[in-house]
Amino acid sequence: MSEVVQMSVAGGVGRLKLNRPERHNALDEQLIHDAHRAFDLLAGNPSVRVIVLCSDGPSFCAGADLEWMKRASHLDGQANFTDARQLAALLYAIATCAKPVVARVQGSAYGGGVGLISVCDIAIGVDAAQFALTEVRLGIAAATISPYVLGAIGARQARRLVLTGERFDAHRAKGYGLLHEVVAADQLDAEVDRIVALLLLGGPTAQAAVKDLIRDVDGEPLSRELTDATARRLAEIRASREGREGITAFLEKRKPNWVPAE
Repeated sequence: MSEVVQMSVAGGVGRLKLNRPERHNALDEQLIHDAHRAFDLLAGNPSVRVIVLCSDGPSFCAGADLEWMKRASHLDGQANFTDARQLAALLYAIATCAKPVVARVQGSAYGGGVGLISVCDIAIGVDAAQFALTEVRLGIAAATISPYVLGAIGARQARRLVLTGERFDAHRAKGYGLLHEVVAADQLDAEVDRIVALLLLGGPTAQAAVKDLIRDVDGEPLSRELTDATARRLAEIRASREGREGITAFLEKRKPNWVPAE
């Protein structure tokens, strides 16, 4: 793929690894471009059921590379907007992916790195990791990542963290909702594998439908229109080929056809 991004596929699992450890996997134009291209390939690969986002080195992602930020600060308005949209497009691609995406957080994450964690469906991190949203200390704002960070931790916690730029540890990150599980470093891969195995038990069409459902229902007021819409979705997927297979397999006490053979 490239020197700064690595991609692999095995056993229904696609792995996208940020591979810029000497720069703590800081985001710049090349890394964002290559990561987006690799992610699209994994998302479009019919043999991939689950995508794992991971990194090499001591840090998960240190956020924006300051040399990139310096270059961007000298661009004119339209060029600066075009440049900023690269990261926004990558985050959107991950957030709207039909397949489950798991963040394997082996080290600290700051700024855009927190954004990358926030767009994943499930995030598992090591207990030694540190996190921060330090953009205001550089005189800028956590803008492109804001919809996803707010979705992960809520507006109340986000206000404090983006205004102070303070660091917080993995256990606080779990309490805020940024991480789902916190484990020792030597247990990280086992926990990621456990979660991936659970995800492979679900129907891929159903998982895509559930992700759409959550996006559409979240924040909507309870109404007759909403209850009718959810009932309609259930009726459609229950009558689908995958729905019929799943129910039949359960009644026949066998695994459905999407579950990988052991």
